[in-house]
Amino acid sequence: MNSSTNQVYPVIWHNNAVSLIDQTRIPNEYTFVEISRSEDMAVAIKTMIVRGAPAIGVAAAYGIYLGATEIHTDNRDEFLNHLENVAEMLRSTRPTAVNLFWAISRMMKIAYETLGTVDEIKQVLFQTAQIINAEDLQTCQAIGDNGLKVLPSNPEKLTLLTHCNAGALATAGYGTALGVVRSAWREGRLARLFADETRPRLQGAKLTAWECVQEGIPVTVITDNMAAHCMKRGLIHAVVVGADRIAANGDTANKIGTYSLALVSKAHNIPFFVAAPLSTIDFSLSDGDQIPIEERDPAEIYQVGDTILTPSGAEFYNPAFDVTPAEFITGIITEKGTFAPGELRRLQEKQVV
Repeated sequence: MNSSTNQVYPVIWHNNAVSLIDQTRIPNEYTFVEISRSEDMAVAIKTMIVRGAPAIGVAAAYGIYLGATEIHTDNRDEFLNHLENVAEMLRSTRPTAVNLFWAISRMMKIAYETLGTVDEIKQVLFQTAQIINAEDLQTCQAIGDNGLKVLPSNPEKLTLLTHCNAGALATAGYGTALGVVRSAWREGRLARLFADETRPRLQGAKLTAWECVQEGIPVTVITDNMAAHCMKRGLIHAVVVGADRIAANGDTANKIGTYSLALVSKAHNIPFFVAAPLSTIDFSLSDGDQIPIEERDPAEIYQVGDTILTPSGAEFYNPAFDVTPAEFITGIITEKGTFAPGELRRLQEKQVV
């Protein structure tokens, strides 16, 4: 993207390398990081240069391919053994986002199933990473349009609230929760988006607001603890958030603070939607208690830039995600339609996923 266009693509294959928007520098700087080694991709995912579950999945797919190009052997078994080490390195970066593991598993399955030379396996891995990238963009556009169908019909112009960033920056482009916002804006249904700032890393204030400003979407940033007040005043018509992992029963892990937002939505009788691709559903987990929760550096809480916010001697707890119980979720918006949390098992039985 440049200053004259509003398209945002956070993960791009360009000149034999992966070009990542450095999301740690937005909104102050719009810069790219070129990644040509699998180890550097792992660092980029870990340090949140690239973030958002679908975008992490796309980046990891390219990371597997980059790792494949670094393996110099013609022996198939030796190649696959080394590629397993690359996969494990990438898996260790972010434990909560299931799209990471889904993309790596898909790439590894292709590697094992592809017959032929090592060079032919590498070529198929590259093609698969590109397919994953393209599929995610199409998926997000479908999520946005499906979300538009289930938003409240009254009033005609809606004010929506979102948490964290589930936009183009968090995907291959367009977004999940922010994809719904984009579709509503495109069809003239959106009056305004309220964006939680999303402590401690401020993805809402920095990233979601930035995306909206680029496209001229009216956006109001509020602190995380203002949501209930805004709802009580009638300022919010529906909430749409993303997801990093959804258990089989519909329990949903998303950025820390999502659970409390669901609770206050329920208290004010406001629809609470989760927007996510079907690849985010982890049917191996029966409920949200089994979802691993990443804990991050406490410095994210006590420090902003060079400024220390808290007194020496204080202790910190910094879970990156929380789990919203299915009972507080109105519907899960996917590329195949919107489903009540309790309907997810039926999707699996019908082999929709």
